[in-house]
Amino acid sequence: MSAHKIIIAIDGYSSCGKSTLAKELAARLGYNYIDSGAMYRAITLYFLRHHIDFNDSAKVMEAIANITITFAFNEKTQSSDIHLNDEDVALYIRDMIVSEKVSQVAAIREVRSFAVAQQKRMGRKKGIVMDGRDIGTAVFPTAELKIFMTADPEVRVMRRFKEMYATNPNITIDEVRHNLELRDYIDSTREESPLHQAKDAILLNNSSLTRQEQLDIVLEWTKDRATTKVAG
Repeated sequence: MSAHKIIIAIDGYSSCGKSTLAKELAARLGYNYIDSGAMYRAITLYFLRHHIDFNDSAKVMEAIANITITFAFNEKTQSSDIHLNDEDVALYIRDMIVSEKVSQVAAIREVRSFAVAQQKRMGRKKGIVMDGRDIGTAVFPTAELKIFMTADPEVRVMRRFKEMYATNPNITIDEVRHNLELRDYIDSTREESPLHQAKDAILLNNSSLTRQEQLDIVLEWTKDRATTKVAG
């Protein structure tokens, strides 16, 4: 019984390691990795650079019409870098100002429609791993494997703090904690595709798991879902 390529949707809260798991999983499976969160960050970066009023639908639509987002494989990092209108913005989208605004931008109906349409096109040939907030609920509701990731709040705070401290040594733990709490609230209560666990998603709490342990667990889930699909 052989496996075939499937769609793996990974949702969950900020700083749960969704992107780390998705990248490693895609590399092991030979799948394409799509970071949906990076797409919303890139759109946020564009809005900030061009002083777009988030509440002005006409300006938002005008801005979206001028945005092109692509992913390019980076041989050095063995992962995909995101390009905004042909500019590599992988570093810029991780700035604190982008982190503070991305949940607001992602909650805009026009922005989500634009991003989801692109994400759906990326998944037509399957063989992809995509992570985000609504991948298993809105983007790929029929994905063969759905995972909802979570971790203890303080574990998430320290993970994000260590990540951001490397490029911004002036950041404080309290700033990071406030940012995560605000993003959790906005993501979970927004009108458009709020963050919640799909009924058929498998819960993965990785508070006490190593990267290798969680990868091994999900590889087993993937093997099971892929072979089950073939058998069916």
